[in-house]
Amino acid sequence: MHKLQRTFQVVRSSLFSWMNKEFLIFLFFLVLSGIFWLMMTLNETYEKELPVAVRLTGAPGNVVMTSEMSDTVRVTVRDKGFMILSYMSSNKLKPITLNFNAYANKQSGHGQVPLSDVQRLVRQQLFSSSTITSIKADALTFNFNYGERKTVGVKLIGNIVPTRNYYLSHVQLTPEKVTIFASRSKLDSIKEVQTEYVNITNFDDTVRQMVRIKKIPGVKVVPEKVKMTLLVDILTEESINVPITTINKPGDLTIRTFPNHVKVTFSVGSRLFRRVKASDFQVVIDYNEVAAHPSDKCKLHLRAKPSIVSNARLDMTQVDYLIEQQ
Repeated sequence: MHKLQRTFQVVRSSLFSWMNKEFLIFLFFLVLSGIFWLMMTLNETYEKELPVAVRLTGAPGNVVMTSEMSDTVRVTVRDKGFMILSYMSSNKLKPITLNFNAYANKQSGHGQVPLSDVQRLVRQQLFSSSTITSIKADALTFNFNYGERKTVGVKLIGNIVPTRNYYLSHVQLTPEKVTIFASRSKLDSIKEVQTEYVNITNFDDTVRQMVRIKKIPGVKVVPEKVKMTLLVDILTEESINVPITTINKPGDLTIRTFPNHVKVTFSVGSRLFRRVKASDFQVVIDYNEVAAHPSDKCKLHLRAKPSIVSNARLDMTQVDYLIEQQ
């Protein structure tokens, strides 16, 4: 206890020493001058942009809003700094409420709120000394209908490129169709909706992500997002023996080729190779070409291939042949 008292006396004496007294006096006047400066500053006139929430209420239960009105307006207020600080630090500016029936045109399914009405409602909440210099809003219009709807398909839009030696084997959108709400004329004109642009490259595994439906003015889409699944498969090089056939041949002639089969090499997904058959390809010689340019060999042409293969090519482009009269 004695040591504690001694320590307290030492601290007190050091605080109130001559040097520390001068510092405390300096600090007092510094704080006092800061208060005067702040009061003078807040007494100046300023302009400040303040957000004010907007609510549209009173819509009948059978009304579907197909486009939403802006939920916030930005009001620029001019007044003394004290008042501006009051607006910023309190809940002085409450959301303004607009009645649906006062602005909705039931025949056109369109509504518009005049900026003057918003200004009047905001002005009622301000101090008498405050002045509104401007009001900004993204859109004070809205569209609605009474439940008219249509189901349409979804189309994926974007740039989707797997990494090297892989290919996009399947694209799945869930759901594949969405419901749209709009005016009758718009419902009749819309055949499908598109996703927002998707850019996915250099991937070698399944990709799953949510994708937004691209907005259409005056149209509400349910749901607003779909699940996109991208399946990839590794490309392999395979080959298959395909019989050689003849086209444009007179009925009394027979053309024999040596060999009578040719190997076709192609690229295909590893999961799809089992679906590839020799009958899916068509390798031919053209009798008209042979007759026009007689030679020891005839040229081969790959006339058909399945859509699931790429880079299909013949291992040989010419073969020996023999024409026989029947």
